[in-house]
Amino acid sequence: MSGKGLFGRLFGGKSEDAAPPSEADAVTVPPAPEPEEDVATADDPRPAEIVAEAPQSWLSRLKTGLTKSSSKLTQGLGDLFTKRKLDDEALEDLEDLLITTDLGVGTAARVTKRLAKTRFGQDVSADEIKQVLAEEVAQILAPVAKPLEPDFTRKPHVVLVVGVNGSGKTTTIGKMAKLFKDQGRQVSLAAGDTFRAAAVEQLKVWGERTNCPVFARDTGADAAGLAFDAMAEAAARGDDLLFIDTAGRLQNKADLMEELRKVVRVIKKQDETAPHDVLLVLDATVGQNAHSQVEVFKDIVSVSGLVLTKLDGTARGGVLVALAEKFALPVHAIGVGEKAEDLRPFDPNAFARSLVGLD
Repeated sequence: MSGKGLFGRLFGGKSEDAAPPSEADAVTVPPAPEPEEDVATADDPRPAEIVAEAPQSWLSRLKTGLTKSSSKLTQGLGDLFTKRKLDDEALEDLEDLLITTDLGVGTAARVTKRLAKTRFGQDVSADEIKQVLAEEVAQILAPVAKPLEPDFTRKPHVVLVVGVNGSGKTTTIGKMAKLFKDQGRQVSLAAGDTFRAAAVEQLKVWGERTNCPVFARDTGADAAGLAFDAMAEAAARGDDLLFIDTAGRLQNKADLMEELRKVVRVIKKQDETAPHDVLLVLDATVGQNAHSQVEVFKDIVSVSGLVLTKLDGTARGGVLVALAEKFALPVHAIGVGEKAEDLRPFDPNAFARSLVGLD
């Protein structure tokens, strides 16, 4: 399939290298329950993401996926702005609503400040508020909406994928591998979450499905050694891309940090410019706890970009906006469904309008 096809926007050239990992001390993260990682079911051994279904446009999937988030916001705006003037009390109520829908304090302040300047003392409707909100959200997201652009002059371009257990790291790797394979790239996968047999097996399923070699070892094997050998094998084959899965156990943050830092150090022995991208996968359903996860992994490794999953399963889709404003990290892709094609780069204007329930 040509790079100009359905998933062409995922690819391009890139020459900048990721910064070396930080050696900062561990930070305290509010504990949060970690959901189970996606695994195959007894009835169908394949992950649900790769079960074929009828095609649907990306915009339709985006709108459908964000329904829970937009419904919550739409209901709140409707309750606040039915035959009401925009006074100080209304602005305060609006700011509270935007914060409770996970859009963040900064976004809430931007929207209310703009409305105070242009519409104070006037009658306003919920649709007028939505329009202003969509414009502000799009402006915040525009600078961070950046597709992943590997440098294919590297053999391989190494992508280290990090995140807490249950965030969707393994399925994200499988989906991205499929998209790159559809572009004719040689892709290999490394099962670096060596402490969870389910993660290894799931990655193998994705490897079989996408015809991507999977480098794996027995449960409990040294993750850094596995990454080193996987890089050597991928280089010998001349692979374009190598995705390395990692553990994400926050129960013992010190051990996790040391393991990931060791992985990075060992990778650099094979190629001092690697890893070339470090993707942090975040589960949108955790809402504001995603901020803490970004802080943690930024201290462990030099995170170069984000992937936000499970936006279709939460009313907290606004967290993407808050993350963009606070961290300004590239958001390479968002997930709004289970199928491989549901993980895609996004248009900030379409996302903003879908999020606030316009169109």
